[in-house]
Amino acid sequence: MKPVINFAIILAAVTLFAACGNTQKPAEADPHAGHNHAQGEGHTAPTEQATAGVSIKDDKLNAVYQHYIHLSTALVNEDVAEAKVAASAIELGAKELTGGTALVTLASKITTGADIEAQRTVFSDLSNDFIARVKASGLNSGEVYVEYCPMALHDKGASWLSNKKEIRNPYFGESMMTCGEVKEIIK
Repeated sequence: MKPVINFAIILAAVTLFAACGNTQKPAEADPHAGHNHAQGEGHTAPTEQATAGVSIKDDKLNAVYQHYIHLSTALVNEDVAEAKVAASAIELGAKELTGGTALVTLASKITTGADIEAQRTVFSDLSNDFIARVKASGLNSGEVYVEYCPMALHDKGASWLSNKKEIRNPYFGESMMTCGEVKEIIK
C-alpha cells in the first residue's frame, strides 16, 4: 500500500508542476544567457498598465496612448487578435491628431497583419512616432519609459514606450520577456 501512496504523491506533484506551466529553461540551455532575457511571469491585463497614472498633456494623444499601451501588452502576450483590436482603436484615434496620417497608416498595417511577427515589425515604426509625440507633448503626471531591445527585428534593435520601468518586451514576448533596458524617462 505504501508504494501506491508514494506513486500517487509523485504523480500528483508532477501533474501540478506541469499544470503550473513552469517551462523555463535552465540558464545554461538558454542561448541568450547573460543578456538579461529571462522568461516573464504571466500576462498583464491591458488596463492594468494603462492606468499607471500617466497623463499626457495633449488630451487626444493621451486617449490614443492608452490604446498604444494596450497594443504593446497584446504583443507581449503574443495575442494577434487583441493586437488588431488595439491597433484599430489607435487608427481611429490617430485620425483626430494633428499630423496623425502616419499613425493611421501604421496602425492599419498592424490591424491587417497576418501574424505576430508582421505586427511587431510595424510596431517599431509606430513606437518611434509615439515616442516623438509624447516627448513633444510632455506629461501632466506620471512617467513614461523609453525602452530599447538591441536584439529586436533581427538585431536591428527597436524601442517602445512603457508606463513601468520593468521590461516586458513586445518584440519577443515569452521567449525573451526581459530583453532590453530603459533608455530614457519622460517626465
